[in-house]
Amino acid sequence: MIEYANVTKVFGSGPNVVTAVNDVTFKIEKGHVVAFLGPSGCGKTTLLRLTNRLIPLTRGKITVNGRDILSEDAVKLRQSMGYAIQAIGLFPNKTIYENIATVPRLLGWKEDKIRERADELLTMLRLEPGIFRDRYPAELSGGQQQRVGVARSLAADPEIVLMDEPFGAIDPINREEIQNEFLRIQNELKKTIAFVTHDIHEAIKVGDEIAIFQGGKLIQYDTPEAILTRPKNKYIADFVGADRALKVLGLLRTKDAMNTNPRNIVKGSCDAQEVLKFLEEKGLKHAIVVENNKPLGYVTPKLVKHENGPVRNAVDTYPRFIQRYDTLRDVMSTMLMQDMQTLCVVDDNGDFIGTISLKNIQSSILDAYTDEEDS
Repeated sequence: MIEYANVTKVFGSGPNVVTAVNDVTFKIEKGHVVAFLGPSGCGKTTLLRLTNRLIPLTRGKITVNGRDILSEDAVKLRQSMGYAIQAIGLFPNKTIYENIATVPRLLGWKEDKIRERADELLTMLRLEPGIFRDRYPAELSGGQQQRVGVARSLAADPEIVLMDEPFGAIDPINREEIQNEFLRIQNELKKTIAFVTHDIHEAIKVGDEIAIFQGGKLIQYDTPEAILTRPKNKYIADFVGADRALKVLGLLRTKDAMNTNPRNIVKGSCDAQEVLKFLEEKGLKHAIVVENNKPLGYVTPKLVKHENGPVRNAVDTYPRFIQRYDTLRDVMSTMLMQDMQTLCVVDDNGDFIGTISLKNIQSSILDAYTDEEDS
């Protein structure tokens, strides 16, 4: 999809010359997210800007779908690619709808098609169109503005999206949430994305592959698993950190470890004393109470011991419900903070789809290392 062949970018001349990107060669496959990772000044943002010709190439070749980008009209090339940056860059004097409509209007889309696309994207990013469409950026929180920035980059339905630290300017809680939204949307849309970050955890979480740079050179281009378990040299090992074994938790998703058929599910309408009997007979420490396929919470023998009505009246609530694309690192963090060994997993509609436990996580990690040893 995007291929870099001996790409070099030099700034300045004579004694002031700086080689920002130095003979870089690799390929981004269609539908993949590739994280450009490295410290400030390593060339990752420069390479991104070379991709859509925001800056001119010194040497080498960049092709998109087999076509040399230098043979394309620069303006049309940029319009064909989504672009999201850390500073968000929303027009403050335009409404959210007008911001999202910018590129589709330049491409000559009809207004009804633009409005349909804008509403679709706002809904996808969990921003109610009727509430947010006519607001201005200053009326939104930083996290909401960042979502609009992502929506604008996707507005013209580009095959390729370039993202330069798109979530770097927001607080950790909102950043975690919008990363999850990004992964959910990417799973549906399958865009080809070059994603610049300096955060190893973010790169592991969002990247199908990671390209790690140093001083303008590409040092290792591989899957997150390979980089964590088989770093190419000391620089890579030091960059990903001595705790890289723990970072494997950031690779695995809830869907990879969850129990989709737990045996401790009861209906909210069940009699509490019948549930108590069920728990005792099965030797279970708790039961998950579900009603209309929605998890209400859980009960323990202690909670139902003196309850004579429906078990729904005795439930204790979970601190939060887990999504299938949450990383095991995030799940385990919740478990440790809340002193719980099992949590509920729900789909995008909030319907119950399984459970995740510390035992499930342990088994998944052991399986991952066994697979790595076998390979």
